[in-house]
Amino acid sequence: MITKARMKELPKDERPYEKCLRYGPWKLSDAELLAVILRSGTAGNSCVDLACEVLKASRLEEGLLGIHHLSLQELQAIKGVGQVKAVQIKCIGELSKRISSAGSRCRLDFSNPETIADYYMELLRHEEQEKIICMMLNTKNHLLGDTVLTTGTVNSSLLSPRELFLEALRFHAVHIILIHNHPSGDASPSEEDLQITRRIQKAGEILGITLLDHIIIGDHVFTSLLG
Repeated sequence: MITKARMKELPKDERPYEKCLRYGPWKLSDAELLAVILRSGTAGNSCVDLACEVLKASRLEEGLLGIHHLSLQELQAIKGVGQVKAVQIKCIGELSKRISSAGSRCRLDFSNPETIADYYMELLRHEEQEKIICMMLNTKNHLLGDTVLTTGTVNSSLLSPRELFLEALRFHAVHIILIHNHPSGDASPSEEDLQITRRIQKAGEILGITLLDHIIIGDHVFTSLLG
């Protein structure tokens, strides 16, 4: 780890950008990878030092995962991180989620809850509030689209079956799958989770829209309520 060293004082081969060109990105530490994006540090501190500060800034998790928990305001509170760098860092976090989801999309099998959980895992497991997502499928179980129905508090989320089915009807869906996260990381269903699942199942039977599954996402774990 490079610490408290001015970039110009480092041997050329140890500067992150040049090191990446010579050896490849896999040879860089987490701080060095982030430093390549940040490009510059502050007076007396290199961009690697600044990257180290960013990786230690989250109160919830240190390292790369902590980036997901830092707001733009929290990032800009770090000396040397202005609006531009803060936006770059947040975009890196979002890009990592989308890369993970893109890799899982080709493996989606709507009869296999594990593939659905994999698809949404990186998107949801870092969230500090509950989010409920509805996947909408046609008669051949092809994905028509998905939408975030609601974002709740840290401990609970309010879901209106009326809004859910209005959205499903807008997509002309005949099957739906619900996915939501537990910020605690524990994917065990609450009594509220079980009740809302039963309510949506019954409402769907009347409307001719089948609830195929309700999947709860934790931290690298999931629970399928109907699968």
